[in-house]
Amino acid sequence: MNRNWIFIILAGFIEVLWVLGLKHSSSIFSWAATFFLIYLSFVMVIKATKVIPVATAYAVFTGMGTAGTVLVDMLVFGEPFSYIKLAFILLLLMGVLGLKLVSSESNKEEGVR
Repeated sequence: MNRNWIFIILAGFIEVLWVLGLKHSSSIFSWAATFFLIYLSFVMVIKATKVIPVATAYAVFTGMGTAGTVLVDMLVFGEPFSYIKLAFILLLLMGVLGLKLVSSESNKEEGVR
């Protein structure tokens, strides 16, 4: 895994934090931290898209953010658990993994690292 994929993965984790910040911020400090996390996650995605195709990078970024946000909502904030939600999260993560694998193969064919 190269540095650009690490940027995408970190940006996905940071996205979960800033989405939670949008819901739970109540002070100027928490809003400032939320906006900083938004800025940081998009800077990482922008850097990664210099090498990784934009559509793939954005799909992985938003997929990780969506799955992570749903999981954190269920595990931390008491959102009701359902097997259908879990099934769709797994389907989403399989799609994200598939995009990463296909993107890695196409980058190798094109000589991109």
